[in-house]
Amino acid sequence: MYTIAIILEMFVGVLLILVVLMQSSKGGGLAGSLGGANIGTVFGVRRTSDFLSKTTQILAGVFMVLALLINLWLLPPHERSRESVIQSTPAPALPPAQLPAQGQK
Repeated sequence: MYTIAIILEMFVGVLLILVVLMQSSKGGGLAGSLGGANIGTVFGVRRTSDFLSKTTQILAGVFMVLALLINLWLLPPHERSRESVIQSTPAPALPPAQLPAQGQK
C-alpha cells in the first residue's frame, strides 16, 4: 500500500508541474513553447484559464492530502521509529564561563 501511495504521489506531482507550466503567464509560459497555446481555441481563453487554475487547486489539494496520509498512516513502522539526523547529533559542549581574575579590573 505504501508503494502504491508513493507512486500515486509522484504521478500527481508530475501532473501538477505540467498543469502549472501550461498556464500562460506574461511570458507565454510553456503553453506558448510546446504548442499548448492552441488549447485556448478549444475551450476559449477564459475557460482555459479557469480550467487550468481549478485543476491546479485540485491537484495541489490531492498532493497535500496524500503527503499527510503517507506520513501519518502509511509510513512503515521501522521508518517511523528511526531518529532523524538532527536528533542523533550530540549537543556541542559549552566552554566553561570565563570569569575575570579577582586582582584585575
